[in-house]
Amino acid sequence: MKQIYIPRYNLILQHPLFHKHYKQILLWEKNRHFCHHDIAHFLAVARIAVIINNKEHYHIDEEIIYAAALLHDIGRCVQYETEVDHSAASVPIARVILMDCKFSVEETSIISNAIKSHRDPAVKAEQNLSGLIYRADKMSRNCFCCMVSDQCNWPKEKRRSTLIY
Repeated sequence: MKQIYIPRYNLILQHPLFHKHYKQILLWEKNRHFCHHDIAHFLAVARIAVIINNKEHYHIDEEIIYAAALLHDIGRCVQYETEVDHSAASVPIARVILMDCKFSVEETSIISNAIKSHRDPAVKAEQNLSGLIYRADKMSRNCFCCMVSDQCNWPKEKRRSTLIY
């Protein structure tokens, strides 16, 4: 019997720990007027990262990109509860999910580093997964058409005023 391959990022989406934290994020953000950390954001980051990966010829496996993008903000609920930065809080959650979803130790390490550094401007220009997720995360925000941008606390120079991808 032929076995059907299911991309590992789909296993992430089915993982109970992903669901648990994702639902908590949605509850914390249900009355949030600004950028949400929902599946639309996770997928926007993934898709933009894939575009950059292809255009700039990084040759990073799309499963790795999607895994990092789906998990980069998964610790957001921990930040809301404890004020621990979500980029750090996301790493231990992601590691459990990644190992359960058959990512290797090396892949888990690379993805974890990208998650941990996705808010660190020092990785911005890196031509690896960390730089890719950092840039895609920033590019995923559509500040140019945000209905509450006049109330946003992001500095004007950080806001996206143009569409790139």
